[in-house]
Amino acid sequence: MANFGTSRVFLIGDEMPWEDLGGGIKRKIMAYDERIMLVNVHFEAGGVGTMHNHHHSQVTYVASGVFEFTVGDEIKTVKEGDSLYIPPHIMHGTVCKESGVLIDVFSPLRVDFMQ
Repeated sequence: MANFGTSRVFLIGDEMPWEDLGGGIKRKIMAYDERIMLVNVHFEAGGVGTMHNHHHSQVTYVASGVFEFTVGDEIKTVKEGDSLYIPPHIMHGTVCKESGVLIDVFSPLRVDFMQ
């Protein structure tokens, strides 16, 4: 794995830039090292996180909004305060029902996000 170093120790959310991903979705990479990464993802209502999979373990916390998630063969609506675990290599995606923010934690680092 390429050496991306580590993030600063303290990351002030208002000082971190958003990356516009299009389709009403933007993300903000927060803390990370090669073993773990924290990412905030903002969705406008109707935004779609297309079905995909990756070799990372992922934990997602719903900070706000309402989302319909598909993980493997299961579909569930989650809202503020809920969380989910997505195992490596499992197909998953989401449709935002009410504008909100997801907090994603990946292990290891999502190198593709750092490009």
